[in-house]
Formats: sequence, C-alpha cells, structure tokens
Amino acid sequence: MTMRDDPVVDAARWPDDLDDLERSLLTAISGLEPSSSAAVAPDAPLAPGSSLTAGGLDHVFDAQLASRHLDHTARWLRARGEGFYTIGSAGHESNALVAAALRPTDPALLHYRSGGFYLARAGQVAGHDGIGDVLLGLLASVDEPIAGGRHKVFGHEALAIVPQTSTIASHLPRAMGVAFAIGRAARLGLPTRWPVDAISVASFGDASLNHSTAQGALNAAAYTVHQGMPMPLLLVCEDNGWGISVPSPPGWVEASLAGRPGLRYERIEGTDPVGVHDSAEELADHVRATSQPAVLHVRTVRYGGHAGTDVESAYRPAAGIRADLARDPLLATAGVLVDAGATTPAAIVARYLDGRRLVRRRAEDLRVRPRLRTVGEVVAPLAPHRPAAVADTATAAASPERRVAFFGRLPEDEGALTLAESINRALGDLLCADGRVLVFGEDVGVKGGVYGVTRGLQRKAGRRRVFDTLLDEQSILGLALGAGLSGLVPVPEIQYIAYLHNAEDQLRGEAASLRFFSTGRYTNPLVVRVAGYGYQQGFGGHFHNDNGVAVLRDVPGLVIASPAHPADAPAMLRTCVAAAVVDGTVSVFLEPIARYHTRDVHVPGDEGWTAPYAPPAAWAHEHVPIGAPTIVRDGDDVLVVTWANGRFLAQRAAERLAAEGIGCRILDVRWLAPLPLDDIMRHAVAVGRVLVVDETRRSGGPGEAILAALAEAGFAGPARRLAGADSFVPLGDAARLVLVSEDDIEAAIRELTR
Repeated sequence: MTMRDDPVVDAARWPDDLDDLERSLLTAISGLEPSSSAAVAPDAPLAPGSSLTAGGLDHVFDAQLASRHLDHTARWLRARGEGFYTIGSAGHESNALVAAALRPTDPALLHYRSGGFYLARAGQVAGHDGIGDVLLGLLASVDEPIAGGRHKVFGHEALAIVPQTSTIASHLPRAMGVAFAIGRAARLGLPTRWPVDAISVASFGDASLNHSTAQGALNAAAYTVHQGMPMPLLLVCEDNGWGISVPSPPGWVEASLAGRPGLRYERIEGTDPVGVHDSAEELADHVRATSQPAVLHVRTVRYGGHAGTDVESAYRPAAGIRADLARDPLLATAGVLVDAGATTPAAIVARYLDGRRLVRRRAEDLRVRPRLRTVGEVVAPLAPHRPAAVADTATAAASPERRVAFFGRLPEDEGALTLAESINRALGDLLCADGRVLVFGEDVGVKGGVYGVTRGLQRKAGRRRVFDTLLDEQSILGLALGAGLSGLVPVPEIQYIAYLHNAEDQLRGEAASLRFFSTGRYTNPLVVRVAGYGYQQGFGGHFHNDNGVAVLRDVPGLVIASPAHPADAPAMLRTCVAAAVVDGTVSVFLEPIARYHTRDVHVPGDEGWTAPYAPPAAWAHEHVPIGAPTIVRDGDDVLVVTWANGRFLAQRAAERLAAEGIGCRILDVRWLAPLPLDDIMRHAVAVGRVLVVDETRRSGGPGEAILAALAEAGFAGPARRLAGADSFVPLGDAARLVLVSEDDIEAAIRELTR
C-alpha cells in the first residue's frame, strides 16, 4: 500500500471530532517527506556533537504527543462538565526537550504550560504514569498524587517537581532559594533533599518576566554570584509572545535577559528540537560545573488562547493565528524523525490518533474516581500539628560543652534580660543546637540588626549561617522558601512589618500554600521574624511604626506568634522553629519594637519588663505550645484580653486601678493565629466583663475576631474593644492620636465596672 492510499493518511477517514488545530497538524505531518533516503540509526546522534539520538527524540515525542492529547482532553472534559481546568501546554511542548536534557533529580518549579516537561520527566522514572497524574488533576480527584484534587498542578515528589499554582513568576524567588540552598548546604557540609550536584530549574512565560518577582529573582541570582557564592540555577523563559490578550513587544525578552551581569543567556527557537535539547543540555552542564545561573530563552507558540474560556479571535487577527500553525513543535519533531528515517508520516498520524483514543479512554475510566467531599478533607494538609513531637524538639538543647563553646558566658548566667536580649540568646541556642538553622536578612549580620537583636551571632555561628542579604524582601523570603524546601531551617528577618507588604505573597501564595497543594509532600518550614507595631518614641513614621496585621491573619495555616515579654519570647521562638522542623509549619514571629529594650513597667528600676533566661533543664517546664495564652495578672472585675504592647499598657493601667479596688485579669493571647478562643471564653465567663485591647487597626485587627468569637459562643456579659484608628501611624506626638493609650484603657475599664 502506498502512502497516498494509506487510510490513516486519508483525511476523510479521520475522526469527525478533530478540532482545527489537530486537523492542521495531521495534514502538515501527512505532507512530510524525508530530505534523503539515508536513515539514521536509532542510537546515532541527530547532529554532530549532539547527545540526542533518533531513539531519544522518539521517546521525547511520546511526551509531546501525550501533552497535546491531554490539552484537548481537558477541553473535552470541560465541555462535558467533568473537567475543571483548561490552561494548556499546546505550542509549548518543546519544554519536553528541556526535561530530557536534565537529570530527573534536578528540582524543577514549572510554569503552568509545562505538560511536555512533566511527561518527559515522568518517562525518565521507571514505571511512572504521567498521563494518569495529569488526568486525575484535570478531574479534581483525591487520587491525584500531589494536590489530591485541590488544584490541577504539575508536581510529584518522585519526579523532584515542586507543584506551583497558576504562577506569575511568584515561584522564581523560591527557585533561586533552592539553588542558594544547594550551594550553601554543600559549603556547610549539610545534606539537602536534592543531590549535592543538582541544579534548580524554573520555567516562566514572557509576560511573567515583567513581574517584580521575576526581576527580583534574576537580580538576586546575579547579585549572589557577583559575590562569589554558588547559585546553580537554570531559568527557562518560554516565550509565546502573549500575556493573555496583551502581546509582548518584539525583542523585549531578549533585550531584558541578554547581557545581564552574572547570567548566561541563550536563545533558541522551539521549532528546533535538536537545538532546544542541546542548548538546554549545554547550559545545564555549565550551571552544574560553575554553580552560576543561566537562562534559556525558548521561542514558542500558544494554541487555543490563554485557556478554554479565552476567545483568542477577539484580539488576534485570523491571519496571525493561522501563521502560528506552521510553528507547531509537534510538527517540528515529526519532521526531524521523518527526515532521519526513524518513522513515516503515516505512522505518526496513526500514532497520534491511537494516543488520542487512549487518553480519552483513560479519562473515561478515571472520571469515577472520588473527589473531595468535606471541609475536613479539603483543609487536612494545611497545618497538621504534632504538639508532643514539637515539644520534644523545642526543649532539646545542644550539649553543655557545645553551649559553653558557643556562648562563652551562658545566657542563664547573665541575669535579667530584655526582650531583644532574650530573642538574641534564643537564636544563639537554636544556631548552636542545629547546624541547619540559618539567620539572615537586611543588616542582621555584621551590624546585628537595626535594634541589635542579632548582634554577635555572626561572630559565634559564622558568616555562612548568619548573613546579610540584599535589600529586597521578596528575595529574602524566596531564599527562605527555597532553603526550607531543601531541608534547611531558615529564620529570616523582615526589618519592619511595613516592609513585609512588599513581599507578602511569598508567604500567602507560595509558602503557606505549598503544603496544601502537595498534600504535605513538600513544605516550606520557616520562621519569619518581623519587627512591628507602634509606640516607638521619637522615631519613624508609618514605615517604622506600623500596626497592620490583617494581611497575615487571613493566610490559611500561617502561625502568628507575638511575644510581649522576655519571659515568653525564647520558648515561643523555640516552639516556632520546632514546628517548622516537625510539621513544616510557616510562622511569623511578630516582635514589638517598642518593647525591645524596655526594662521597667511601673517605676524606674523595677525591672518588670526583664526576665532571666531559662536554662535547658527548665525548657520542658516552660514550653509554650502553639496557641497557648498566659495570665499575667489576676483579678475578678474585668478580663483584659490583649498582647504585645497592649499587655504593657494594660499592666500599667491595671496597677493604678487596683488602688481604686478594681481587679483586672490580664490575658496575653501570645498567638494571633491560632487565637486561643476557648481560653478567652473560659476566662470571660469566669470574670463576666471583657475588654479587648487591640493595638492594631480597628478594621481587620484580631480584636474583631475575639469579639465575634465571644458573641458566637453566647457570651452574655458586657464586652468592649479598644483598637487603633484606621490610619497609618504618623510621625512624632501625633502617633498618640491614633494608637490605644493607657488612659483609654483606664477609662474603658471604669465604664465596664460602673
């Protein structure tokens, strides 16, 4: 039978439900002809100097074809009401060749059009069912092996692929952090979850390049190698020329990426499969050998619009859409294979149609798999707590000999310490006890922090474990995310809470969500120390006195610790770090700046805001579990619920009111998430009157949640809330106009007790 008579090539006999893209591709493949009659042996290179053989490319072609079938199947399922995600990889399948050029143990953080990459890597691991993984994700099945039906992502622990949600380059700081962790752990002699010679790989789109997270990650990578530190990072920009409906200016990606200091750049067309593979392989070898970053710019095409709901014809001329059909990477791979004599057009068409039927049949079979049915099932991965294991870890110290060698004079022998000093000594104990702990941020190393909280730690622990970073909060958190993901224990500092807002999505969208979208297989254990709140005297303005915490309180699974007193801070910090190690918990450790160096409460010299540092033998007794509050003053007339500076102010007010016969019970919640609502209710019922002193803003502050919880639980007594004004904190004495004062607290308590 001649090729022309082959019924598979005969378009009249193709399935009726092929869409325009499929028909165009199969028609073009049917017209392919080899340029010579000499066939290339399956194990022979396809080009001089290349490691890619015809057999290897044929294997990659399986992944490319399967990726295309999955994209069409996603839209087919959606049309039937059985699928939920239609952002596809069609046109980007050249990324399968990037996967083929890498090791399956190289950690990969992928763009959402990386179906080819995912399936090619799945093909590198014996027995892995990549097609089944993706189909279960499209069907939102609990059996999907990474997100468990919570989102359709490309990720799998066995493939070293870290799941990303619909990323707009927000994963690049973490990818940079993974690369940093690989290099830093090697220099410290510490293991990570990756091989010692692994490289971090991240892909992103051309439109995402313009996002500040992408620019920050690129800059941080170059900044790091400029200082002579390792950064084994390969970035892959998949440039299809569009950001949903907005075209990227011609030449912009190359202009933005080429010539950056410390960053090697290569550009290749996605229609050159051998070139893509060889460029990726050469750059990967360069990154692996030099520990310096590189970027591969792959020109691709996007088929079918941004997603199934995107009507591309509304903003693109029909001629442009038709012209892109000739740039199909599947057609390019088919052309190379036909030209090499490895197959025929008829065989490829048959292969395509057989694969199409197989994927749809598998989708039919898998659509009955169970989906998430209850709230409990959905939220199960968010923040599992093993308090007993956390307590064991939090109360374990380094050996006495090691502590003496680290500290010289032990903290417990120093006498009364301030809040800043107690946090410093606790950080020292953590660094001493666990070589994986890293402390870093702006000014934390040589200077020891703006407020001296990390002073002396670099000298004791070394410059590789306590170090200064560049002034970019997104990069600081990205570095921490990558370090935690890799198996280290990062304790980054954000200098002021107002600076956190520049990078908050690294906590919300990346750190806190990773456990959720990987069912706990990947975590970002970290403790972010943040100096915050108001009440600094003679300094600042709204960036240095900031009392907004609402942006943190609604992050699912995020723990917010807020120690007020030096008696609490060390134990709470040890608990947060232990929870990171044991449960992969993400915590924010929110420190009241105004109390860092406070010593007295009521009168000069009373030393009421100092405390001795507990020796390790007392840590078990003084352990503070997550969510555990403390009573700091007893009384039966009014329950004052507060934290941080509010505790200090309430104690001063309560002392004066006691002279009038009014007894205040002061409950320091200590944790803003999770709030100790059951304890609050128990004390509220016992006392009968409640005043919530919330130093944060009236809108969005924790006080709202406390009053709401009391009401929902049926508390019938009088309850009031004092909160800061819905305002930024102004400079100088004007700050007193918008912050809660001692006089406010006294007046409110008197009113409640009338």
